[in-house]
Amino acid sequence: MFLCCWLALVALIPMTSGTNPGVEVKLTEKGLEYGRQLGMASIQQKLKTIKVPDISGSQEVSPIGKQTGIPMDVGLPKSALDLVPGTGVRLSIGNAFIQLHGNWRVKYIKIIKDSGSFDLNVNDLTITTSIAIKSDETGRPVVSSVSCAATVGSASIKFHGGASWLYNLFKNFIDKALRNALQKQICPLVADAVSDLNPQLKTLNVVAKVDQYAEIEYSMVSSPTVSSSSIDFSLKGEFYNIGKHQEPPFSPAAFSLPPQVNNMLYIGVSVFTTNSAAFVYNTAGALSLYITDDMIPQGSPIRLNTRTFGAFIPQIARRFPGLMMKLLVKTVKSPVITFQPNNVTVQATGTVTAYAIQANTTLSPLFVLNLETSVSVQLFVSEMRLAGAVTLNKMDLTLGTSYVGEFQVKSLNSILQMVLKVVVIPKVNVQLAKGYPLPTLGKMKLVNTQLQVLKDYMLIGTDVQFIG
Repeated sequence: MFLCCWLALVALIPMTSGTNPGVEVKLTEKGLEYGRQLGMASIQQKLKTIKVPDISGSQEVSPIGKQTGIPMDVGLPKSALDLVPGTGVRLSIGNAFIQLHGNWRVKYIKIIKDSGSFDLNVNDLTITTSIAIKSDETGRPVVSSVSCAATVGSASIKFHGGASWLYNLFKNFIDKALRNALQKQICPLVADAVSDLNPQLKTLNVVAKVDQYAEIEYSMVSSPTVSSSSIDFSLKGEFYNIGKHQEPPFSPAAFSLPPQVNNMLYIGVSVFTTNSAAFVYNTAGALSLYITDDMIPQGSPIRLNTRTFGAFIPQIARRFPGLMMKLLVKTVKSPVITFQPNNVTVQATGTVTAYAIQANTTLSPLFVLNLETSVSVQLFVSEMRLAGAVTLNKMDLTLGTSYVGEFQVKSLNSILQMVLKVVVIPKVNVQLAKGYPLPTLGKMKLVNTQLQVLKDYMLIGTDVQFIG
């Protein structure tokens, strides 16, 4: 895994000012430490590509001749990834070393041949680099090393075998040349290692498709705030209809995350984000459902036909005897979601239209009921998605329009409540169980995840693993 893959979590871009976020994210020192552990392997591999003049690789060096080396050992025993409040991130590496044992051989004027081995030891290597995070033209993060300092404490080479006694006479001169040559290569290699992150950062789901109706945007609305203990950043966190970015008639309110640090990452999802989802699905006409008798459990005594409804509204049985019925349940405005501590509630306003199905499949309207419902939501994280399930709290019916004369709406309460519980809510839960994507980078996995509902937002605390 590349160094600073966690940096994508502080660079979901582009940045605009003056807009409150729908999603807040906090990267803690525990998360930074995990990033440091991942990054050291990447830096180590990059430093192994250092070219040691006249030693590693293979080149003509008259009069010493041709020398070959084997892969070097690079040790990075001490490193730290520090937050610089108000500035950015600093990576420091100390007490690093490079060791190489190789072979040399000489063939001079096709007459003199000689060979032997050598040992190269580079010690007290220190590197300090500052990493900047910006955005590219697509709104994705780009990282670069903006400053770097590297020093080589000592570089020592010793030749063995053949005429090594001759070459060792020049040891001090060679050591100094090697130290200077190595020192010049280190910072460009570190810059390359940082730049190598960018293809990985392009996997960030700045815009994540949810389904055929919706997508969610995770671009930043302001620059990250760097403190001595965390990086806090603000994401748009807004749902849109696919292909049509229409703003809802409400705006996100400001909120901030509590000072928790036990997990690597904290994600706060505001009630604005979930309400923007409700707005999108209502606008798309996705919050409607036709209900037919075959959707009612076979063992239920209540059937969607004029005989059952005629028991409560006699004029239906008289005017439309022996016909099956169909119900259309739909919202008439966007549902309203509220977050209170340990409680998520959805208030939905809709209608229920009842039809009699004629023999020629023509639908004859019977009545329209106004429906007010309240449901509770249980939220949970499933892999890299936020999902949920609802249960019915209460339901209120009033008569909107009747095409069969007056009747007592309360007489239909038990039928409609059964329809909601056994048909509508299970179908809603099937969709909610699919969830919607959380901010993701590559093959990221959430572990040790907890979800807590607070006032006006939910808080997800989690650790992170990168696979592969």
